[in-house]
Amino acid sequence: MHIMEGFLPWQWCLVWWLIALPCLMLGVWQLKKLLGADREALPLLGVTGGFVFILSSLKLPSVTGSCSHPTGTGLATVSFGPWVTALTCAIVLLFQSLFLAHGGLSVLGANIVSMGIVGPLVGYGVYRLLRDTSLNVYLTVFLVTALADMFTYVTTSLELALAYPAETGGVVSSFILFMGVFAVTQVPLAIVEGIVLALVFKYILTLKPDILARLNIFSEKQIEAARSEC
Repeated sequence: MHIMEGFLPWQWCLVWWLIALPCLMLGVWQLKKLLGADREALPLLGVTGGFVFILSSLKLPSVTGSCSHPTGTGLATVSFGPWVTALTCAIVLLFQSLFLAHGGLSVLGANIVSMGIVGPLVGYGVYRLLRDTSLNVYLTVFLVTALADMFTYVTTSLELALAYPAETGGVVSSFILFMGVFAVTQVPLAIVEGIVLALVFKYILTLKPDILARLNIFSEKQIEAARSEC
């Protein structure tokens, strides 16, 4: 997912930054609103941000010759929504580009769009769709996390395809090619990430169910039902 420094033409770098900046501004506004209403959300915010940093720093070799990694955005998306997650991802990606040589400053906007905006937006859509159903909350978190991970790489493939359309078949052909590079490795990674973060959510629910209810992540009835399954 970390498109490397200098890989995208400057025009596309600018396009992705123009998309990312309004989303980050919205994230700042929502974060201020959240912390103004409930300072006790800070520990959970730290936990979710930590998982984004740790999981997205794990570079794993891909069977297609590239490399891949989890994103860790699902837990933050469920807990705080897509815009605060976008801001969290932007901070994580900035540190990774400066200190871990993952990605880069010129392509930071593109990486924010894929990992911090589109992935969480897809995950949040799944969460809102399933939240008020009778589906098990852990399965909901699993699906949010796995799909947010997968659509991060779908978006990265599109970003690369738009910048480098194939001579035959154009953007579509290039998109299929880049998806072929990422998808083979990312599907099992997304499943594993979904399982791991569902277990982490179970741990949080066991320790601090009150904060989950106060933030209206799930209803008290759903939380009690999930706790009874622990």
